[in-house]
Amino acid sequence: MARNSAVGAGQAGTARELTGDPIDMVHLDQQSLGDPGLREEVLRLYSQMSGVYLSRIEQAQTAEDLLRHLHTLKSAAAGIGAWHVRDLAKYAEDALREGHPIDPHHIRAVGSAVAECQDFITGLIVDN
Repeated sequence: MARNSAVGAGQAGTARELTGDPIDMVHLDQQSLGDPGLREEVLRLYSQMSGVYLSRIEQAQTAEDLLRHLHTLKSAAAGIGAWHVRDLAKYAEDALREGHPIDPHHIRAVGSAVAECQDFITGLIVDN
């Protein structure tokens, strides 16, 4: 449900819908200058970092901490073309900034999207 409410996917959302992949590989290849080694390193770093920040999001004790970690995860996801993670993190971040209470459904949705990206990355790296 949060995915449908997320705003701002634009063309990026279309790329995911066309390929079904949780990461826009065209965007990632542009970001990594077409270098397969750099692309793999970026994917490894994102997979590791997204796990760290998801844990921080889940353990946040204040709205300020939660906002900071959601924002970091959102930015990292945008960098690699993980549009679904970006949109869900943005949705949760925007809701908090508008004064809405922390919604555990938002956090679970972000966690599911991160896990989907991590599984996708594992498949890409193992397959190479």
